[in-house]
Amino acid sequence: MKKTVLTFGLIAGVMISVLMDSSLLLADKIGSGHSMVLGYTMMVASFLLIYFGIRSYRDNTLGGQISFGRAFVCGILIALITTVCYVATWEVLYFNFMPHFMDSYFAAQIHKVQTAGLDPATTAAKVAAIEHSQQLYQNPLVNMAYTFIEPLPVGLIITLISAAMLRRKAPAESTAARAAMTT
Repeated sequence: MKKTVLTFGLIAGVMISVLMDSSLLLADKIGSGHSMVLGYTMMVASFLLIYFGIRSYRDNTLGGQISFGRAFVCGILIALITTVCYVATWEVLYFNFMPHFMDSYFAAQIHKVQTAGLDPATTAAKVAAIEHSQQLYQNPLVNMAYTFIEPLPVGLIITLISAAMLRRKAPAESTAARAAMTT
């Protein structure tokens, strides 16, 4: 399983990293709403390699049979490797090339709250919460944690679906075959 997980995890990791890099070039042109849709679409495309990794492991290593549990373990390991690549890419991009990227994101969130027509106390509380998140985001460990939980649910969902679709039990021996073997 180790070879399959590493191979498909690293391929998906490179794929998600390259797609993220290229999408950030388009972020200003397509807007934040479309940028989010594009980002999650790229995650799904990258995490589809989980399906192919589980299938490869089942067919090439296990002789065409795999339980749901073993398929899940294979898939979630691929998802974790892919997610770690995503986090590593974001950390390098954010802290070295785009340190003010999230400032504009948080500013847009604050503007959205301020123009929502809420009462002043609620607006102030929500703005304070956004500003607190902005301060936390500057800590690399918090930044990594936030970034890690962004793609992982997508990988988990694709792992669950793939494991359910690809599970295949050993064919059951017929009753006649078992009876013939015992006599």
